[in-house]
Amino acid sequence: MKPFLYYRPKTVKDAIAAVASHPDARFIAGGTNLIDLMKRGIVSPEKLVDINHLPLKKIEQKGGFLRIGALALNSEVANHKTVLQKHPLLAQALHAGASGQLRNMATVGGNILQRTRCNYFYDTAFPCNKRTPGSGCGAWEGINRMHAIFGTNEKSGQDSCIAVHPSDMCVALLALDAVVLVTGQQGERRIPFGDFHRLPGDNPELDSNLLNNELILAVEIPDAPLTRHVHYLKVRDRASYAFALVSVAVALEIDQNNIKTARLTMGGVAHKPWRFPEAEKIMTGQPVSESVFQQAAEAAMQGGRALEHNAYKLKLGANAIVQALKTAVGKA
Repeated sequence: MKPFLYYRPKTVKDAIAAVASHPDARFIAGGTNLIDLMKRGIVSPEKLVDINHLPLKKIEQKGGFLRIGALALNSEVANHKTVLQKHPLLAQALHAGASGQLRNMATVGGNILQRTRCNYFYDTAFPCNKRTPGSGCGAWEGINRMHAIFGTNEKSGQDSCIAVHPSDMCVALLALDAVVLVTGQQGERRIPFGDFHRLPGDNPELDSNLLNNELILAVEIPDAPLTRHVHYLKVRDRASYAFALVSVAVALEIDQNNIKTARLTMGGVAHKPWRFPEAEKIMTGQPVSESVFQQAAEAAMQGGRALEHNAYKLKLGANAIVQALKTAVGKA
């Protein structure tokens, strides 16, 4: 790790100006991902702007939505009374992530922006288009057991990226129709959660559509009747502190045994949290039944493209979807 400048701003405006004034500056909050990247030599910022003292930690109900500040800790959000009452799916996803120690340091904004945990990205001995654009993809013909089955380009091969987004929280936020509030030198803007993260395309080094020097202020989750029949299922190699092979977030609104509204998202399968609108349509208006869940699962996984070592994700993903839906229904 090389020496760097350190600055602690007093206001959001000051923080943005501090990053914008230096060509190689980064915001730092919990540091649970950034410090790892610095230790590995993947990033070497010359200046760190510590935003921990900014007033971005509130978790509050405002009208028809819940606003969660970007600096709210994952552990605080997971155990917050309003989150547990209105958005238990989010609490479940947060409890499934990392370890208790990390949840006590990690922030909501940092969780959203965390980078992939692809081994080829972290090992500088291998080529990686995300780390060094144009260098190639070590995972494409390497050990790609953990890698993406959705959102990849068949013709891209070594020219693109097949890494997956690692967050559990983000899978739930996508299912809950969250919006990300950001600000920068051009002012504030709102980004629907499904548009926040990117597919690799021609710029695999970019993880999100956040502009240079923009800062996440908060996440807003609209109130919705999706609180009773929800479940977050994470399938991993060991029971704790492991990233998902696949994960599933489901939320159903059920009236007299009929599905009025359905949300289905997955993690561990794409460069960004992945949603299945066609599978949601299949379930909407249908009675609660395992056959309907099976149809939705088959439709969801139909577009998956397996690599040499991750074909298991197609069947595992379908089974996980059915199990998560059955559990969500049973939890009521």
